[in-house]
Amino acid sequence: MKVPFVDLHAQYQSLKHEMLPAVEKIMETSQFILGKAVEDFEKQFAASHGMKHCIGVGTGTDALHIVLWALNIGSGDEVITVSHTFIATAEAISLTGAKPVFVDIDPETYTMNPALLEKAITPKTKAIIPVHLYGQPAAMADIIAIANRHGIPVVEDACQAHLAQYDGRFVGQFGVAAAFSFYPGKNLGAYGEGGGVTTNDDALAKKIRMLRDHGSEKKYHHAVWGHNYRLDGIQGAVLGVKLPRLNEWTEARRRHAAQYTRLLNGLGDMVLPQESNRARHVYHLFVVQTQHREALQAHLASREVFTGLHYPLPLHLQDAYKDLGYTRGDFPVTERLAERGLSLPMFSELTDEQIAYVVSSIGEFFD
Repeated sequence: MKVPFVDLHAQYQSLKHEMLPAVEKIMETSQFILGKAVEDFEKQFAASHGMKHCIGVGTGTDALHIVLWALNIGSGDEVITVSHTFIATAEAISLTGAKPVFVDIDPETYTMNPALLEKAITPKTKAIIPVHLYGQPAAMADIIAIANRHGIPVVEDACQAHLAQYDGRFVGQFGVAAAFSFYPGKNLGAYGEGGGVTTNDDALAKKIRMLRDHGSEKKYHHAVWGHNYRLDGIQGAVLGVKLPRLNEWTEARRRHAAQYTRLLNGLGDMVLPQESNRARHVYHLFVVQTQHREALQAHLASREVFTGLHYPLPLHLQDAYKDLGYTRGDFPVTERLAERGLSLPMFSELTDEQIAYVVSSIGEFFD
């Protein structure tokens, strides 16, 4: 049996009868940049997360950067985040001219450890970016409490956490704004690049809408200089077709995670993901840990079970950020996960038979 890491084709087949007419409508109306399809999706996505505003942008990286830009963060400033994340989180900080400052993660949730946050704050700290990694919300109550004590805005990196919840509230409802990615493999994915910002702040939303469209509210009239961070019409149409199914897909991912957990429990030296008792994990990824990662990954590939590494080299050890001065050993929990973490196949269309085959192949390895 062949089990892909993610199967976008299977999802497309179930949507084809709706997707093609929606895309054809964009062709017929020629609303290729922004337009009604994007506006409709923005309203629907904001509502799905209990937010007032969603501003569609070109990528999740754009979403993170434009929020920091709108908050006037720039050269000489510091922004605290985690080293265990995709590089886009730190790149968004760097694009403003500010300096990324890393803290270690919690060993169970793999998200920002609030106990380490306060000591990283300096007079230069102008924002905090907790990452809701793999679909697990960060410990937002503690993070927000610390941020409020210091008067520092929190920007949520929710690029992997569509519909995730913490204390019964959707991600995005805690900070001044949240960034989402609609990269094709995400829980809600476009058929190309896409991203979005959610916020309840009217003034911030207005500024972000201007910045994404060259600093203009009216064509050829530019109040400030901005950039081209617009979401295109075809992606708005694609996301509009997919969004009504996001709840169903999320529940499927959670069922798959529960089945994996039940079947893998006690197998070899594997450490399974833990869902915080205050969170609703949406399992963008199902990441296990084992000291035999490379050998297990090779064995699974030989059985046509395809896996991923998220992420094998932490940001503080990347050449791109060597100028920050971090060294190996600075963030031990992050480094241990980077060395041991293995992402198993996870997508909403995964079948019970596929999960059973993945588990039996892992059991075969440990036997």
